[in-house]
Amino acid sequence: MEKIEFRPEREQFNYTFGGAKPLFKVRPGTIMELWSEDAFNYALQTPADLSSQKVDLRYVNPQTGPFYVEGAEPGDTLVLHFISMKPARDWGVSAVMPFFGGLTSTDRTATLQDPLEDTTWIYHINRSKNTLEYDARFSEFKVDLPIEPMLGTVGVAPGASEVRTSLVPERFGGNMDTPEMRPGVTCFLGVNVEGALFSLGDGHYRQGEGEACGTAVEGAMTTTLIVELIKGNAPLWPRIESDDQLMVVGSSRPMEDSWRIAQVEMVHWFQELFELHHMDAYQLLSQISKAPIANVVDANYSVVVKVAKNLLPRVSIYNDIHNELRAIASKLGI
Repeated sequence: MEKIEFRPEREQFNYTFGGAKPLFKVRPGTIMELWSEDAFNYALQTPADLSSQKVDLRYVNPQTGPFYVEGAEPGDTLVLHFISMKPARDWGVSAVMPFFGGLTSTDRTATLQDPLEDTTWIYHINRSKNTLEYDARFSEFKVDLPIEPMLGTVGVAPGASEVRTSLVPERFGGNMDTPEMRPGVTCFLGVNVEGALFSLGDGHYRQGEGEACGTAVEGAMTTTLIVELIKGNAPLWPRIESDDQLMVVGSSRPMEDSWRIAQVEMVHWFQELFELHHMDAYQLLSQISKAPIANVVDANYSVVVKVAKNLLPRVSIYNDIHNELRAIASKLGI
């Protein structure tokens, strides 16, 4: 299999989904090793660095890409199987930014309330223990947390010549900020434009469900993945398959609409997989689904609806491409 290693120069970063020319073309079946910058674009490096002074919101969530997938046409399904995600630095950073986050006033939830204190935390990596060292800023408390790498942003170009900031999650993927976008999963995205034009970034060394304060442990990441293409059968919203779960991500506001989107899409997926009437799929899903919150802080909120595969009859999902790619990845020794 062809393998491409790529680390973008700073001027090659992209800050939107759609509206950017591809960096280069990729054939289906290619292994890619991609380096991505942290969400703050390397602006916060010490606890003394404050987002209000250092972060330029025009240049946050830098994306590595977009990449043109040969043969991809609107209506196809882009398949991205994530083999590994490795911290590319020995530290990560998180911050509470003024008027941003789940527990503060925002531009949409406006109150006569002062912003929370602009604060930055640096998490140092202990590679021998595979942990992050959390040091409280306002007390002597410390604790080690396991590294659980994930990508906050994975997406394709929207249709109809639309251009969306890399801060937004929508049906094209984007800034979904779900911890489910981790090594070992396969992501299915509907292709909207010729070549798909996918990109990724916003590496997180770990993140709780919801990303409550607005930022995870943000860090530069080296991501290894396999790019594949399925002709036709494009999902309307992002789908994820792991060894154990089927998942759909819905993104909107208010949050219950994100949940509704993901529920409806899972009903449709059940109809495809098991030839169920939509009422039977609705009833079954009501008894077996879980719905973790991915983020409550982005321009749209994201909710994941997930179902354990061991509760369902064994069926071929996209011709078993997840299992096929898992087998290929296991032989690579990455």
